[in-house]
Formats: sequence, structure tokens, C-alpha cells
Amino acid sequence: MILPLNQWLAIGNETLIIAGPCSAESEEQLIQTAVELAKIPSVKIFRTGIWKPRTRPDGFEGIGKIGLEWLQKVKEKTGLLTTVEVATPYHIEECLHHGIDVLWIGARTVGNPFSMQEIAEALKGIDIPIMIKNPLNPDLKLWLGAIERINQIGIKKIAAIHRGFYTYNSKPYRNAPLWEIPIELKRILPDLPIISDPSHIAGNRNLLASIAQKALDLEMQGLMIEVHPYPEKALTDANQQITPQAFLNLLSTLIFRKERGNVDFENKLQRLRSMIDSADDELIQILAKRMDLVYQIGEYKKENDITILQIKRWNEIICMRLSKAKELGLSIDFIKKLLEILHEESIQIQTDILNKGLKKLK
Repeated sequence: MILPLNQWLAIGNETLIIAGPCSAESEEQLIQTAVELAKIPSVKIFRTGIWKPRTRPDGFEGIGKIGLEWLQKVKEKTGLLTTVEVATPYHIEECLHHGIDVLWIGARTVGNPFSMQEIAEALKGIDIPIMIKNPLNPDLKLWLGAIERINQIGIKKIAAIHRGFYTYNSKPYRNAPLWEIPIELKRILPDLPIISDPSHIAGNRNLLASIAQKALDLEMQGLMIEVHPYPEKALTDANQQITPQAFLNLLSTLIFRKERGNVDFENKLQRLRSMIDSADDELIQILAKRMDLVYQIGEYKKENDITILQIKRWNEIICMRLSKAKELGLSIDFIKKLLEILHEESIQIQTDILNKGLKKLK
């Protein structure tokens, strides 16, 4: 069981806003940022990094334990809840000792089931909210497994943080958003709150607004954005941090849409959805008919010792179908991807016929 966000945070039906610097650098920096953020009513949690997992040992690895003392002062001065990243049982122990309100587990840690199990064991019997970032690699099962390990030891106050994924070419982003992965996570765990981290997806402050809006439009329940009083001087991730004023401006440009409309809206939406259902049913029937024809072609090729792949025919299909798609105002990229999927399945069916004597499905 996972509790809804508004049952463990006083946010009502509002979007959860988490903000603060990537790293704690000084007491003055933290308090200055927090005081400015506390003036924004929608900001509920102040975030910062105390221990920073760096790829190489010569990077800034965080201020350490003393930063927790600074966060205590932040909380006393502003009333904001506080959250930091933890990666070891020691981190958890120190955070609890210093009254940190929410813990988050970073992408590198989530990618290691041994580390996640160790953290889960350290959290047994402790009632504290845990936010779990997606792993570096686009592996939904790994993300889901980390969430399950925390949930299985009795913690019900859990949120996922979507911070994007490492891919070979993620441009223009630092980490490719791959929105289909958090959407599928939401489908599997509908009660799980998902918070978007536009800062780590973007890696560039100029992309923050578009990513944040996309997250809200996809019904993500919160935003975590890095805010620093002097971003250009930040010791970590300077390019993706923004000033408190720029953050306020960003929030003012976002459209926070409703999940549901009035009765008339819902009735019309239901009618349109019913039409979609009918169209999908027709589409599946057409696909079944197409694959039956593919089967017949495969049998005919086998009987006559003809190769499966026919490049000339494939090129003809691509040209004709894309031309038709353009004529109908459909996305060329979408139709091309769809055709490639159909072609891949067609090749597989014909390969099975050739190599295994596939029996036709009834």
C-alpha cells in the first residue's frame, strides 16, 4: 500500500513544489536561498545535497554532516520541510538525528539492488517519507524494484522522482525524459505519486520551463527544481540551476491544469473515448487481417524458396504509406515507426514459417 501524497503532506490538491540548491555549499547560501523560497507559498520542501556521489574522486563530494546542522537552521528560520539524498545507512542515521523530514534516494543508488536492500533494512520501523529517483539506465523493473523494497519493509509514504535517463544521444537534454517510462510506472502503481525533476532532465536552465510544463500536462504530481542564489558560482551543476527570482518567474508561466472537468465536459469526453474504443477495435481487426495476409505470403515464399526480405517491396511500402500519411495530415515520424514495427513482426512471422513450420493461429 502506498499513501496518496496529500495524506502525508499538507498540500491539498495542489502540485508539490520542491526547490533548493543542488549542493549545500555554506550556511549563508542555504539560508539565503531558503528565505527567498519561503516567500513562495507553493514551495513546501527545501532540497539540497549533503553527500554528492561523483563519478571521479577529485569532484566536490558534498559538505557532509555539517550541512545537516545548517538545514536545522533553515527549518527553524523558514518553516520549510527539508529533504536530502541518502545512499548509506550512516546517511539515514545522521538525517534522522538532525530532523530531516523527507529522504530521497539517488539514481546511482537505485541502480544497485544490494544498496537498495541495505537502505531498506536500515529504514525498518521508521516512519519517514522516501522519494526514489529513477535509475540512470532506462530500466523500469529496476526502478519498480527499488520502490518495492522500500514499500515491503512497511514504508507507505513513497514518491517516485522522474529525473530522466542516460542514453547514448539524449540531446538536447542532459538525461532523456523517456516519458513513456514514468507513464508506465503510473499505470502499474496508480497510487504512487510521481514528481518530475526538470533540472536533471534538462541540464540547461533554458529548457526547464518546457520540461516542467510537459510534466504537469502528463499529470505528474510535483516538481523538484534546483535553485541557487548565484548559479554561475555553484560548485555542482551550475548550468541547470536558477535564481530564486527566475524560479518565481518560471512558476508564474506554468499552467497547472485540472485532472477533471465539469459534468458536461466529462460526458463529452466519455463519448469521445467510446469512439476511440470503437476505432481501436477496428484497428485490431485490421491488424489481424494484415497479419493473416503476411502468413499467407510467408507460406507462398516457403513453397517457392523465395527470400523473406524484399528490399524493393519494403521501400515501395515506405514511400506509398508515408505519402498517404502526409496527405491525411498524420505525423510522418509516427507512421514510419508504426510501419517499422509492423515490418519487424512480419519478418518474424515469415522467419518462423521458414524455420519452424509455424502453425497458423486460429
